[in-house]
Amino acid sequence: MNRITSTAQRVLKQLRHDRRTMALLMIVPVFLMALVSWIFPQPVFDRIGLSMLGIFPFITMFLVTSIATLRERQSGTLERLLSMPMRKVDFIIGYQLAFAVLSLLQSLIAVGVAVWWLNLQFAGPKWMAIVVAMSVAQLGTALGLALSALAQTEFQAVQFLPAVIIPQLFLCGLFVPRDSLNHILQPISNLLPLSYAVDVLNGVSAQATLSSEVWWKFGVIWAFVVGCVVIGSLTLKRRSI
Repeated sequence: MNRITSTAQRVLKQLRHDRRTMALLMIVPVFLMALVSWIFPQPVFDRIGLSMLGIFPFITMFLVTSIATLRERQSGTLERLLSMPMRKVDFIIGYQLAFAVLSLLQSLIAVGVAVWWLNLQFAGPKWMAIVVAMSVAQLGTALGLALSALAQTEFQAVQFLPAVIIPQLFLCGLFVPRDSLNHILQPISNLLPLSYAVDVLNGVSAQATLSSEVWWKFGVIWAFVVGCVVIGSLTLKRRSI
C-alpha cells in the first residue's frame, strides 16, 4: 500500500507543477461545456449537457494518462522504480489513485459550473452526476494506462484518440440513439465502455430515482475500469525502445 500511495503522491506533485496539464484537466472541460451551452438552445443543452460532463473528462484523462505513462518509460523512471520493490500493478494503481483525486476535483468544478452558472437542468441527484462524471474520468484514465504500452512515442499515443476514442463517440448514443444503429453497429456499440457511460448519464438526466438498469450499467463502467487496470499491469513495459 505504501508503494501505491507514494506513486500517487509523486504523480500529483509532478502534475501540480505542470500548469498546462492542470489547465487541460480543470479548465478545458469547463470551457467546452460553456461553449456547448452558448451554441445550443437551453432545451438541447439540458438533453446533452450531462453526457458532455462525462465525455470531456474521459477524453482529457485518456490523453494525459497515456502520454504521462509513456514519458515515465522514455525517461527511465519506470525502469528505476521497477528495479526496486515495486510491482507493475502498484505503479498502475498508484497512477489510477492520483488521477482519481484529480478527476474528483475536475468533476466538482465541471458539475458546479454547469449547474449553477450554465443552468443545466436534470432530474437526478447532483451528487450522482458528480460520481458518474468522476467514474467516466477514471475510465479514461484506466483506458489510457492500458493502451500506453502499445505506444513508443507521444505521437503514437495521440494517434489512439482517432483510433479508439472517436469511434466510441459516434457509437455511444450521443448523436444517434443506439437502438437506431444498424444491425452491424449495435453489437459493436454494446462492447464499448463509453456507451454504458452515456446510458448512465442519460439515466441521471431523466430519472429522479435511478432504476436498477442504470445502476447495473454503472457497475459495468467500473468493471471496465478494473479490467483496464489489470490489462495495464500485465502489458506495461519498463521502457520505450
